[in-house]
Amino acid sequence: MSLNASEQMIFDYMQGHPDERHYWLQKVQKTSAQCVDHYEAARQLEMDLWRYFEERSAVASPFKEVARREGIRRTSMRNLAEYLVRLWVQPRPKKNKSVAEE
Repeated sequence: MSLNASEQMIFDYMQGHPDERHYWLQKVQKTSAQCVDHYEAARQLEMDLWRYFEERSAVASPFKEVARREGIRRTSMRNLAEYLVRLWVQPRPKKNKSVAEE
């Protein structure tokens, strides 16, 4: 999966900051558990990740530097959201067709 520069920056930031990684791990798992499927979870997380990017751009490096240099333009966080769901959430069991047919 290919992440855009903003998504990669968030992912790298999470990897370098254990508290942030733990927060997002819990958030991804909780959101996924509350949604009917991983698609919906990724849709919700995409919005949360963008708000996080905006918030970090005001207070934390390297986000501040990028925001100062390039400004803040809305960027999709969908690939990162989907990647985090795949990385941190157990796949949902598929329905057994033989049981459904009985």
